[in-house]
Amino acid sequence: MSARAGLAGTLNAVVRSRSPRGFVPARVRSVRLCSGLVLFAYVFLHFVNHALGNFSLAWMERGLLVQKFIWQGVLGTAALYSALTLHFVLGLWALYERRRLHWTASELAQLLLGLAVPPLLANHLAGTRIAFSVFGLNKGYAQELYSFWVASPFLGWAQFALLVVAWTHGCLGLHFWLRLKPWYDRARSWLLVGAVLLPVLALLGYFQAGRAVMALAQDPVWRAGATPPAIVGTAEQSAWLANLRNGFLLFDGTALAAILLARLARTMRDRHVGRFRVSYPDGRRPLIPLGFSVFEASLMSGIPHASACGGRGRCSLCRVRVLGTPDVPPPEEAERRILERLGADPAEVRLACQLRPRGDLAVIPLVPPAAQSAFLHPRQGRVPPQERFLVHMFIDMRNSAALASTRLPHDAVFVLGRFIAAVSSAVLDAGGVPNQFLGDGILAMFGLRTDARTACTQAIAALALVARNIRQLGALLEAELGEGLRFGIGVQCGRTIVGEIGFRDHVTFTGLGDPPNVASRLQALSKELGCEAVVAEDVLDAAGLSGVALPFHAARLRGRSAPVPARLFFAVERDVERLRAGPTPAAPPCAPATP
Repeated sequence: MSARAGLAGTLNAVVRSRSPRGFVPARVRSVRLCSGLVLFAYVFLHFVNHALGNFSLAWMERGLLVQKFIWQGVLGTAALYSALTLHFVLGLWALYERRRLHWTASELAQLLLGLAVPPLLANHLAGTRIAFSVFGLNKGYAQELYSFWVASPFLGWAQFALLVVAWTHGCLGLHFWLRLKPWYDRARSWLLVGAVLLPVLALLGYFQAGRAVMALAQDPVWRAGATPPAIVGTAEQSAWLANLRNGFLLFDGTALAAILLARLARTMRDRHVGRFRVSYPDGRRPLIPLGFSVFEASLMSGIPHASACGGRGRCSLCRVRVLGTPDVPPPEEAERRILERLGADPAEVRLACQLRPRGDLAVIPLVPPAAQSAFLHPRQGRVPPQERFLVHMFIDMRNSAALASTRLPHDAVFVLGRFIAAVSSAVLDAGGVPNQFLGDGILAMFGLRTDARTACTQAIAALALVARNIRQLGALLEAELGEGLRFGIGVQCGRTIVGEIGFRDHVTFTGLGDPPNVASRLQALSKELGCEAVVAEDVLDAAGLSGVALPFHAARLRGRSAPVPARLFFAVERDVERLRAGPTPAAPPCAPATP
């Protein structure tokens, strides 16, 4: 119990740095990141030094002089020991602080590799840095490689594992940090090449130098001159260092066990201290223990929630609109900076991963879960210019001009953003791609990676999903708007030229040709005919649904001499169900509209 209490006190002393605004978890992450960068620089220089072994053992010794100049000085020693201590303690704190244990594969790999570093590092740290600091044993590569390859081959394999584990753990940490940077996507391939090439060269150098030392060790004169007690230590010194290593291994295991026990105790306490409910737009109201964030509440309840940083408060994709005046703590400095960058009002919009409610509340996620990659990388596809069969769907929100003229700009943009999010989520769920956002209209495409029949089937399915999402959103916003949301949809298919168009950094992926223009005009026609959607007959034919009794209309569109045969959907969800039910007797045609 005393060990656990001491560890908890140490963790709190390190992470509870106070400011006028109180405890800021983002500062803990920043300190952990900075300490990790120092350690990564240390490992990087070690790998560069090891790579010199591909030339000769002498070159490794020369490189070691540079290493010692950097890391054995006052500043280098202070930076290295501080980084080791902080990264170890804050790593344990992060394990304790994280409320959920639902890691992605890469997050789990980073965790397990990080937990493996301390026991693998213990012997090397005691035999080099501490041996030098306490006893003045200034070992070089000849002594270390003799120990790894001749005296104790097991330690050689442990050193090999340490290099691979520490490097991989550091590379994963850098990936999580840099993946949201605008330039990272362009540099990612080059960074991956470096991340693979450097350790390969280092390990080859390690093996080459090891073989050289094994050959030299056959000479008793060399062995006596390279491994005297004044350099490698006496038996008493080695025993003292071994005891220190074993003590650290025991401390590491005890600390990890204490963290797991503390998590268990907190879980048991959470079941009795209190709970809160989070109300979502789809009607779900999960009951969550106090202390959890809204983002964690979503994941615990199986509710998809957009996020690219894993709940670290970096990407802003998990942002939600908070309804009413719930009991929630104000945003801390890091969250406030992100919200200010987004131009969002902290009284209404919060980051779900940073919001830990003290009572019941209702939220509306502002980014569709399935659209998070599109929000991070606006260029939705990298398809070379080509001609292919596509289905184009144009969705428009009715009365958006009146909405903009009667409400504050922030409110109007919020409603429009929620409409776009609802439609985009439906399109993605059906297998399509939201391609262009034209004011209050959205142009979606189906068939980029499917055949014609599948594309048309997906578009029909998307009709029902779009109508359902808009209906649910309208019910949620009806009190604020005074009425539900109305929409119009036009759908057409055909051969389309697809590719990237734009100038410099302002490039978009889109489709060119007659089908997207016809889809836009069919959408405009739906308003004139008083229906929710106008779908070209060709789409239904290609989907194998042409025999269903829906009102027929010969659409005469501007710029086209021949009418476009189409079907009218007056209640999209109901009419799509009729399509799926199978063919029925044909319905009488509808009178053609004025061009």
